[in-house]
Amino acid sequence: MNTGHDGSMGTLHANTPREALSRLESMITMGGFSLPPKTIREIIVAAVDVVIQAARLRDGSRRITQITEVMGLEGETIITQDILLYEIQGEDQNGRIIGRHKATGVGRPRFWERARYFGLEKELAQALDEAENA
Repeated sequence: MNTGHDGSMGTLHANTPREALSRLESMITMGGFSLPPKTIREIIVAAVDVVIQAARLRDGSRRITQITEVMGLEGETIITQDILLYEIQGEDQNGRIIGRHKATGVGRPRFWERARYFGLEKELAQALDEAENA
């Protein structure tokens, strides 16, 4: 992810975005690299902009339940900020989960300028507005 190429995506299994970052750190150390923990976290912060958490709900459906932005390091701690959360509102008569994505109030995520560069500012603004007004 830090090869100089713009854009990368991967999948790993974790229950929360924070746990995903911790697992990524563990995978780096399992690769035989003997780097200090802070250096590994610096690499992760430089490489990861956003964690998108998908979960299987109790009705068997899958939903994106969190979109979390990686903000940076504070000391040796990776700082994150939730942008969108999935809010379960109930079930329909067939037992299917009813819910909505709700914005956390972050007006402009840190990656906003990159979205603008790639011509996605309008779509990002629309998605955040819809989630906030849902």
